[in-house]
Amino acid sequence: QAKYKERGTVLAEDQLAQMSKQLETFRTHLQAFASKHKQEIRRSPEFRLQFQDMCATIGVDPLASGKGFWAEVLGVGDFYYELGVQIIEVCLALRHRNGGLITLEELQQQVLKGRGKFAQDVSADDLLRAIKKLKVLGSGFGIIPVGGTFLVQSVPAELNMDHTVVLQLAEKKGFVTVSEIRDSLKWETERAKQVLEHLLKEGMAWLDAQAPAEPQFWLPALFSELHAQD
Repeated sequence: QAKYKERGTVLAEDQLAQMSKQLETFRTHLQAFASKHKQEIRRSPEFRLQFQDMCATIGVDPLASGKGFWAEVLGVGDFYYELGVQIIEVCLALRHRNGGLITLEELQQQVLKGRGKFAQDVSADDLLRAIKKLKVLGSGFGIIPVGGTFLVQSVPAELNMDHTVVLQLAEKKGFVTVSEIRDSLKWETERAKQVLEHLLKEGMAWLDAQAPAEPQFWLPALFSELHAQD
């Protein structure tokens, strides 16, 4: 029995050594691929996404450090750090209007507008990766799933699940009312009012107290007509 146990240990060690060797070979090929296609990776969002997926399969994060092979050869670290700065600039410029919430689509449009027509293209995936890096700084940046898209939060406001659900409810029309929250979510009136009052306090919602039936709470980040005016 001891011999079988010893043989099994040796076999497991051999398998682990083979896997490590294969992983190192794959990593070497990935580096060669990255060097060869450096310009395509930097220029094309689609190619960049495919490369990121390839890295993920072997646990490599090209953005984990500003030093080393990935940053020096590809410059991908600089690309995302620069993109992060541009995201911050856009969010700060629009914060007075949207209270620190912006759709990923509008953020992409504003970032592209600021980069100019001769700059590298930027995809939604690029923005999400850059925002995740900003979250590490503890600067209030976060991502909220809403419908088929995302809202980017750029202020350190405390938003719990109740706030997120109300944002999702307001996604289609751009506004929501207390009765809509009560009917759709089966909440007590006080619970709905507390959530809406918090969004008002943080500047993320605007109140239309003269609406025909009852007050409407508009989310400027979701109000497409308001975006068009800019």
